[in-house]
Amino acid sequence: MTIRVLIADDQEMIRSAYRMILDSQPDIDVVADAPDGTTAVALARELRPDVCLLDIRMPGLDGLAATRELAGPGVQDPLHVVIATTFDLDEYVYRALRNGACGFLLKDGSPALLAEAVRAAAQGASLISPSVTVRLLQHMTDAPDRRTPPPASAQLTDRELDVVRRVARGRTNDEIAADLYVTLSTVKTHLGNVQRKLDARNRVEIAAWAWENGVCTEA
Repeated sequence: MTIRVLIADDQEMIRSAYRMILDSQPDIDVVADAPDGTTAVALARELRPDVCLLDIRMPGLDGLAATRELAGPGVQDPLHVVIATTFDLDEYVYRALRNGACGFLLKDGSPALLAEAVRAAAQGASLISPSVTVRLLQHMTDAPDRRTPPPASAQLTDRELDVVRRVARGRTNDEIAADLYVTLSTVKTHLGNVQRKLDARNRVEIAAWAWENGVCTEA
């Protein structure tokens, strides 16, 4: 099935480059592009693309605000958003993920990484630029003031915690299944239970919760 993508960036050259890269993929089709966040939100709500690829700094509504409009808490039937930017400041990354983004890439990344992030987002998974991931997770680990207890209903089982730790370390479902000697469907069941218990919208929020609360450092 073809993945339908909307691109938003204030630089026409960047939009053209993204379109060329993504349209060259047999399973990806760029359905629209926008020069600013306001236009991007309007087009996204009209066209309902599978993935929205947004820059951060755009005139009018910036990419972080546009992400919140399209995928933030309280949005019914949220879209999948990937942020692609030259700015990898920790606060930008953190806000993008908290606003509902399921991917964060730097513009100097490879075309293959861009296509991989779009495919991951379309499947409800997540991909963060490797150059950002380690620093982001360290930032979360070193910020105990941001730690929050899980909801009262979040009594994760030992096996669910095993899955959460691996999600937070960037393992795929197939890798988790191999690590734990269980089937892929069992991993998906555990992830579904974890999302419900933590009230998490996607794998990024599960990983963020794990790192913020020191789960990854537990034996």
